Amino acid sequence: MIPAKRIHTVEEYYFSKKLREVRGLIAAGKPIINLGIGSPDLQPPTVVVDALEASLHDDTAHKYQSYQGIPELRNAIADFYQKNYNVALNANDEVLPLMGSKEGIMHISMVYLDEGDEVLIANPSYPTYTSVTKLLGAIPKYYNLKAANNWLPDLAQLEQQDLSKVKLMWVNYPHMPTGAKATKAFFENLIVFAKKHQILIINDNPYSFILNEEPLSILAIDGAKDVALELNSLSKSFNMAGWRTGMVMGKAEHIQHVLKVKSNMDSGMFYGIQKGAIQALASSKEWFATLNKIYEKRRKLVWELATKLNCVYDEETAGMFVWAKLPATNELTSEEFIDKLLYEKDVFITPGSIFGTQGEGYVRFSLCVTEAKIKEVINRM
Repeated sequence: MIPAKRIHTVEEYYFSKKLREVRGLIAAGKPIINLGIGSPDLQPPTVVVDALEASLHDDTAHKYQSYQGIPELRNAIADFYQKNYNVALNANDEVLPLMGSKEGIMHISMVYLDEGDEVLIANPSYPTYTSVTKLLGAIPKYYNLKAANNWLPDLAQLEQQDLSKVKLMWVNYPHMPTGAKATKAFFENLIVFAKKHQILIINDNPYSFILNEEPLSILAIDGAKDVALELNSLSKSFNMAGWRTGMVMGKAEHIQHVLKVKSNMDSGMFYGIQKGAIQALASSKEWFATLNKIYEKRRKLVWELATKLNCVYDEETAGMFVWAKLPATNELTSEEFIDKLLYEKDVFITPGSIFGTQGEGYVRFSLCVTEAKIKEVINRM
């Protein structure tokens, strides 16, 4: 059987391939320490697990669930946004729970993209934006992010381009992989830009509570709902990556379009996961403070590690990664550099080049490992 042509537009996800190699090295007895993946190693709030366990005996626990999620979950999401972002959402029609925000990238793209449409995608950025765009026959139109501009888009430069075929624009702040933070002023300018060119902006926002004292939602900007959606997730903020629990928020018309696609793709989120998510979203700010104390200690050690490798980094960033520029004297590519560490020091970190050409010359360290393991990596250097 011959696969569809669309399958040739993408490659197997980098981490899918590389982690297979890393697992092989571990199986061969190598003491690999993985500083590459942003998969939280800490536990979710205890009440979250308790809620899931308690729900298993409910009468509706094992039945098909609503495609929109149970009302209590939508209300919890709306309350969370009001409390933490000062954003008012109608829980009935402006909130849609997702099985992880990654599926939202596909659903939104399927709603708005026809073959030949163009999509503005940051370079560097999360590779899935590009993969989904290509799978749907649309065309990635990259805009370069630069350290000199705090890894924010140059909207004036974008204005000089032909944007007539652009339907969507992906932004992601706090930014992955760089950790750069957006400002309210930037989001205000972005909304003006989107309205002028009739482009739907999607802000992918899963990192706003990790080492960040001022969480910001694009939906807090006046008029944003007309031209913007926001994706969010419990994966990073509540150590629930494997639960696959996310959400998309925005104008009711946009959410209804996404629901039309989603309702044909799945049969609802497992009831127990929804009950756990409700408890997570009700957490106090003390939860984030406690979590960030751990990440602060880890980040200081990773900064020490980066310094030992003669890398340069920005301390004014957010999220669970440290983005570092390789030393000027380095003659290796990002991938060659991380492979050298992998094979010689049994340490895996992420090459910046997998996030786009603007990531070449950089590496990314994850904070999802214990202090003891980071200290062991420092010792190995």
